[in-house]
This record gives sequence, structure tokens and C-alpha cells, in this order.
Amino acid sequence: MPAQGPIIPRRRLADELRRLREEAGLTLEHVAGELLISTSKLSRLENAQGSPQARDVRDLIKLYGIDQTKLAERLMRLVRSAGRQGWWADYSHAMPTDLSVFVAFETEASIARVYTIPVLPALLQTADYARGQYHSMEPWRPPAEIEQLVQVRISRQSALDKRDGYPPLKLIAVAHESALRQLVGSHAVMHDQLDHLIERSTEPNIEFRVLPFKTPPSLTSTCMYAYFEFNDALDRDVVHIETHAGFRYIETPDTVHRYRRHYDDLHSNALSPDESRNLIRTIQAENFS
Repeated sequence: MPAQGPIIPRRRLADELRRLREEAGLTLEHVAGELLISTSKLSRLENAQGSPQARDVRDLIKLYGIDQTKLAERLMRLVRSAGRQGWWADYSHAMPTDLSVFVAFETEASIARVYTIPVLPALLQTADYARGQYHSMEPWRPPAEIEQLVQVRISRQSALDKRDGYPPLKLIAVAHESALRQLVGSHAVMHDQLDHLIERSTEPNIEFRVLPFKTPPSLTSTCMYAYFEFNDALDRDVVHIETHAGFRYIETPDTVHRYRRHYDDLHSNALSPDESRNLIRTIQAENFS
């Protein structure tokens, strides 16, 4: 699911086109045959995969009998919006496709609820910490490529401060205590990283909590994931689960709802923001002073 540009317009367009086809009582195969395109291409369009083509959407508008309506105008506006390049497109040669999708959601979400183990949340990392993480976890990457990925990570963090057309992202992050103790880069890198974490966690749109060792493990505490929420009621929440094999992307409402409940459990079992900062200071003094 390549995502070189905004993902929200593509999702809205996909939902509308699928709704129109279903209301017309038509199958994918029938519509694809009428448009002389492949069924797989139409399926990708209805699932927000890839960049929608204006010609295909105009043909669908005519087929569904909504030509010269306000809905038709809205669909074409969505096509134009979806065709814009996202800032991360400049790094597409270094970024895996699943990371591009993740960044597209992160760029347009109103709230990101993340859980990380055994490293700290990407949006709260220093450049040196991110660099150390890449060197340790992906040592096969050339140094120049690592530097590009570090720049992507730092650029992503601007969403916490300002975004074109959107208010700053609200970040609610829970990290396992192991993330504070895991050595990444060097002792000096960790010392500076923990200072940075304390400082950023006091900002009004950032909430950082630590899930301590004393808390029994729960179902979703063993892997990293993000739960994205959007301002518009038309946009479905989405979950991205991160593993060593890449991201798994979930939109099924029941499964997404379960992950929200699991996240709320992690959040309630974590230390408060003030308690978390106190623990950070203690670990910093004991291990990285």
C-alpha cells in the first residue's frame, strides 16, 4: 500500500466509491468490465491503495449516475488532494513501504496512542539515539541510508509542534521500563536522551508514561504498536503493529476497538507522568550519569 501522499483523502474516496457500487448492487467484476480496467485495480481504489487516477474516478462517476452533482465535485476534490506529495516522498528510496504508510497516518491523525518496547517512542527520540538504534538493529544499512532514516525520524517529530492544515499531533505514549534501561548508542547518548524525554514530556500535547517491571504483562504489552485517531467522524481509527518483519495494519472495527481497550489497560497500569519522570531521573542517575 504505497503512501507517498496524504492518506485521509484516499480513504474517504475509497469509502465513497465502495458505498456507491454497493448501493447500485454491482459487483467489482461488473464495474471493472464496464470501465475496461482490471478487478484488482478497482479493488485497490476501493481500499485506498495507491494513488487514484482522475480518469478512473470520472468514469465511475458517470457509471453511478452522479455526474454534475455536488458529490461528484467532492470526489474529484478528493482525487486532487490524494495526488499531493507528502514531505516523506523525498525519502521514498530509503523508506520501506510500510513505514511510508505509518508516516502518512501519523502526519494526519489527531491523536497517536503508542506503546513501545524495548526502545523509546520514535517521536521522542534524539538524533543520536535514533542513529544508535539503526546501527544496532539494522547494521546492514549503509551509513548514508541510516542518516536519511534518522532525518526522517526527526522530521516526523515536527508533527508535535506544527502541521500544515492540522493542529499539532497529540501524543499519548506508554513505554515499557526496559526502554529506559536499554543501552542505545552509548551512556552519553542515553543520558542526553533521558534529559530530552523529561523535557518533551512536560509539553501540553505530549503525555509520557512508563509501564514498570512490577506490572504483570498483558496481551498487547509484548509488541510495539500505534493507535491513530482522526478528528473527522468519517475517518476510521487504525492500528499499526510493529514487528521485526514490518508493520501490520488493522482497520477492522471490532479488532481496532479491542486494541483501544488493551491500550487503555496499559495506560491505566502505567505510572503517572510525574511518577514516570521521577523514574527516568532515577534510572539516569543510576545507569547513565
